[in-house]
Amino acid sequence: MAAPGLEEWGLFAQGVQAVLSGWAALQLAVAQGFGGPQGPEKAAWLAGALQDFFAQNAELQEEEVEEFLAEVMDNEFDTAVEDGSLQQVSRELVTLFAQASRGDVAGVREALGALARRGPALCAALAAAHPAPTPATPGRGEEEEEEEESSKEEEEAMECGTPPPPPDGWTLVRRRRR
Repeated sequence: MAAPGLEEWGLFAQGVQAVLSGWAALQLAVAQGFGGPQGPEKAAWLAGALQDFFAQNAELQEEEVEEFLAEVMDNEFDTAVEDGSLQQVSRELVTLFAQASRGDVAGVREALGALARRGPALCAALAAAHPAPTPATPGRGEEEEEEEESSKEEEEAMECGTPPPPPDGWTLVRRRRR
């Protein structure tokens, strides 16, 4: 397979970005912080790493791309993707690269259009999975109320001589020694 030309390579780079932006597993991993505070940077790095991977290996098979993506998701985002999306994403990337390598600019642009139409549905799904918190009382957030309640509990516990409850709400129960 011939290497894509400059225009085709630019379209392929856009395609990689569009495929990754539409990949729910990656977007959820970034949104939920599975990659740590550098999650968005890791996702951006993945786009460049995929472009390099295709540039260095012109005859990639879907399985090889799938293995690469699975390894990155596991190592960088501590995520095992088991929803079948690895196969779909690798198929889309291999198809885009094949079209770009053949010089099929119209085919790549058509695929980019299809990926762009898929984007709003993913944004809606991500918003539903990560709802914005709403304050319980106007002017005060839930955190302030929780802190006030836990402060009262700690004061009451100190007055009666028992240790305050741990911040996670769990109490360790031990047997008495005889």
